[in-house]
This record gives sequence, C-alpha cells and structure tokens, in this order.
Amino acid sequence: MGIYRSSKSRGLDAFFSPFHRAPWIGEPLATDIPDHLRRLSIDFFCAPFGLSDVEPAPAHGWSANARWAVRDVEHLPDGMRVRFTLSEKILSATLTKTLTVRDHHPFLYQSHRFEGGDGRMPVAYHAMIDLPNGGVVSVSPKMRAETMAEPLETEPARGRSILAYPAASKDLGRFPRADGGFSNLLRYPLDEGHVDLVMLHEQPANLLGWAVAARPVEMDMALILKPPHMLPSTVLWYSNGGRFYEPWSGRHRGVLGIEEAATFFGYGHRASIAPNTLSQSGIPTSIDVSGAEIRTIIGACDLLGSGVIQSIACDETSLSLVSSDGLTHQLAFDGHFLAHERSPRSSR
Repeated sequence: MGIYRSSKSRGLDAFFSPFHRAPWIGEPLATDIPDHLRRLSIDFFCAPFGLSDVEPAPAHGWSANARWAVRDVEHLPDGMRVRFTLSEKILSATLTKTLTVRDHHPFLYQSHRFEGGDGRMPVAYHAMIDLPNGGVVSVSPKMRAETMAEPLETEPARGRSILAYPAASKDLGRFPRADGGFSNLLRYPLDEGHVDLVMLHEQPANLLGWAVAARPVEMDMALILKPPHMLPSTVLWYSNGGRFYEPWSGRHRGVLGIEEAATFFGYGHRASIAPNTLSQSGIPTSIDVSGAEIRTIIGACDLLGSGVIQSIACDETSLSLVSSDGLTHQLAFDGHFLAHERSPRSSR
C-alpha cells in the first residue's frame, strides 16, 4: 500500500525509531475503512492529499491505498535503491516510487515520479512521529500558521479540537485557541483528548525546507527535509485522542503528523485545483502531474542539546544541525538529492 511497516536508525549508542505505527494495525476492522487507515504507519505518499473527488479513489488516493509492485532493485556501491510501480493509474499517469538508502546515512531518500498523465492535483508526504512523552518541534522559517474554516470533526460525538477555526498567526509559539487562550504549536502535546490540523507556509527565500521533532525522554529526533518550491506548506496534524469513532476510538494518542504538501488544507482534489485563498495569495496548492517528480527525505538521529534546532545546512556530503544552545551535529547526507539551484543550501 506504499506504507512503511518499520523504520530504525542507529544512533551513537542504540537503535531508535521515532516514527509512528497505529495501535489497531492487524486488528479486524469494518470493511468501509480505507486501506491506508488500516495500515497507518511511518510515512506514505498522498496523491491526491485528502478527498479524492475528481476521479474515483479512496481518501489520500491510490498511492496510499493500492498495491505497489517491485520494478527493480539496484545495488549501489554504498547502498541500495528499489523502484516500485503503482498498480493503479492517477490522472492517467503511471506512478513510480523510488526508495534509496546509503551506508552510514540515517535517512530514507524518497521519490515519486509521474510518467504521462494530464492534470493537476494536491500531493503530500504523510510522516507521523510518536511522541508518547511529549516533544519539541523545530521548523524552517515560515510565513504564518493557519487553520481552515472548520475543525476536522464538527460533531462533538465524533471528535474534539482545541484550536480556533479559522485562525492565523505569524508567531508559531502563540496560536489562538477556541477557548480564547493560546497554544505553542512547537511544543507537544498542545492539550489532551484533541485532534487539530494547522498549515504552515514556507518563507519564499527558503532553499531547504525542514522539520525536526525532538523526543527528549527518548533522546532522539525525527528529521524531515523537502524542496520548498515543490512542497511549499507543512501540515501539522496533532492526533492526541481526539477522535472517538472506529478505528480511532480515543486511543490514537501522542502522534504528530508532519505532512509536507502542496494542498488547500485537507479539502481535497477539486478544492485544491480551483482558485482558493491560498493559491490566490501565491501559495501553490497543487502540482501538474505530467512528468512531475516529488522528493522528500526522512530520518532520525540522536538528540542534540535541548532538541530545539536553530538552523540546518547541507553540502554535497553532509547535513549540519545547529541547536539553540549552540551545539552542532553533522550527519552523512546526499546533498544532491533535493537538487536545489544554489549551494550551500541552508535555512535559519
């Protein structure tokens, strides 16, 4: 289904896995629950992101719900690359997934390429981090954070949200709540028993988009890197026991989705390709699928200092992290993968 079952990275003293697997995986569930939700785990590619209301497909598209077949396996001098082909067409395009791992790199390099096809659609990667003991979030510079017109669940019997809808803030540490207070979007949890969705938009000058979710108790950090010109927004999905129906049943807790996207919130395919408030303000909410290739990188490393990351920069062979307390960490990295035009690439 294009959803990863497990992920481990090796740190200085141990293996760690900060990415999330849903507690219901393997349980018998109602037949109308889509496959991506049955296997909700780690990361997956959404094409389209949200509602599939232009051509028939489950929510988050066939890329997250249909089968993938191995096309070929390539043994590299320093790693391995595997290509997969999706069993279903998307806007008449063939979708190829390429996953690459390299020796001593604590990263999974991901690519999805559309071959043929015609039309536009919203897309996103859907990484999820396990934060059972709380966490600290750092991101590349953003223009603002905002919520959509209504919360994810509008009926109290189905779920609860704590943020204000709609609302916006340039200060990610002070976002309006429904009760008149404020929440720091960069500290997890925001509250107990809630589900909320917020979009962050990259500063236009950013050459590298990134997000880090640090887990101080577990002493590790999840890292996500992207090309901001292709995926100009980050969807933060706070899932902390706030949905009450199957399969959520109030037990999906301590999870933060960090979903790198080109989309109009979660409104789906049709709304994202139509003129909307984001696209009219200059933020792309869809891509042209013909020949498009969308890349991201996910990985993990040991906790750096307090876990608050001030800047990330890369060159051809390494990724450098600087914490707010002045500590630095260098990781082996393929600086060519995201293929920006200028070098070195950094975001502060």
